Amino acid sequence: MTDPADDTSIVCAACAGAESVFACRECGREDHPYGINRCARCFLRERLTDLLTDPGTGQIHTRLQPVFDELVNSERPQTGIWWLRKKPGTGPQLLGQMARGELDISHDTFRALPCDRAHNYLRELLASLGVLPAYEPRIERIPPWLDQKLAPLPADQADLVRRFAHWHVLRHLRNAARQQQLTKTMTDSARDRISTAIRFLAYLHAHGATAATATQEQLERYQTTHAVSLASEYTFIAWLRRSRINTRLHIPYVPNGAPAVTISDEQRWQHVERLLHDHTLRSYTRLGGLFTLLFAQPLSRIVAMRTSQVTITDNHADNEADSNVDVTFNTVPVQMPTVVDEIIRDHLQHRGQSLYASRGTGWLFPGGKPGRHLQTENIRAQLVAIGIKPHESRKAALFQLAGQMPAPVLAELLGITDTNAANWAKLAARDWTGYIADRAH
Repeated sequence: MTDPADDTSIVCAACAGAESVFACRECGREDHPYGINRCARCFLRERLTDLLTDPGTGQIHTRLQPVFDELVNSERPQTGIWWLRKKPGTGPQLLGQMARGELDISHDTFRALPCDRAHNYLRELLASLGVLPAYEPRIERIPPWLDQKLAPLPADQADLVRRFAHWHVLRHLRNAARQQQLTKTMTDSARDRISTAIRFLAYLHAHGATAATATQEQLERYQTTHAVSLASEYTFIAWLRRSRINTRLHIPYVPNGAPAVTISDEQRWQHVERLLHDHTLRSYTRLGGLFTLLFAQPLSRIVAMRTSQVTITDNHADNEADSNVDVTFNTVPVQMPTVVDEIIRDHLQHRGQSLYASRGTGWLFPGGKPGRHLQTENIRAQLVAIGIKPHESRKAALFQLAGQMPAPVLAELLGITDTNAANWAKLAARDWTGYIADRAH
């Protein structure tokens, strides 16, 4: 029989049969003490009730009930109290105005407000909880920026750029968003394409021409005097041709050459060793780098991974080390090496940055914004800071893997196209033409 004196488990005072000096006088719980004889959760409930009550009904505003539930039931109610008290209190003030009917609970309300961090955070919180329809903030922020860019332009130029932005650039971004492929790089590139169009039209105006009357000679002279991205120029000129605004202009398409692998296999494995054993790095940084270096996954796909893509198989053993951790990058589960699966297990226990609306979203790497996954820059910046370049590392991993397995298998495991896998196999100088015949045996 176990000696009670040897029992070191922690129990609450009520379970131990003792009177608690920390118990909340309202709910009786001992966790999250806050103030005198009250817990943080009860204090937060009181504050939110005052803030979100509809004067017409005397109850929590019906549409804001999800906000009340999410904040009150958060893992750390102290954080909610801090948010309510934090100056200047933009978010709580807006919630109070919405509860009292002074502001509409709609995206149009936020479109009329400043596009800053406080307003954007509340808008994303409401969208993540279903109070507002889902939206893509990176796309929503482009129209206000576009209006500022077009304000000083002549009416004809502003109208042309606006059509280019809405009919081509923003449509492309929305298609990417619907396919869950939108990245910060894409939105930055979209802004660059619009800015390039504005510069080109300003150049033509200064030389007595317009987009409709511009000649090929003027375009080539502009390219000579302006060191800008050829891709940005190509997009606008191609749109002018497709729109029949000016079919005389032409920029020859230059296909991308074969990728250059600039990281040796030895350097790649040095980076892997650093990520495997450097516990000073965040777990999402280590896993993001390892998934790139070992399995050639792009950061844009890594940050959007779901917990459902990780499977832990119990082999009926008491020891965790005897269970397998499989990660599905595309359709086929890939068993993780021993040290990697330990990092994954630890990350699953401590994942997440978002204070609210982060539970139950299913993101493997929850971000700091409600309901959204981590941004690629959160991982990229930390990897670059320790000397790891994700894009170059991914090419080195693809080169190595293409030399170890047939292109169809590579495509199936990593989620790349058959053509891309075949190109990498060709670059790795491996001939897998006999693979199908070998597989038949």
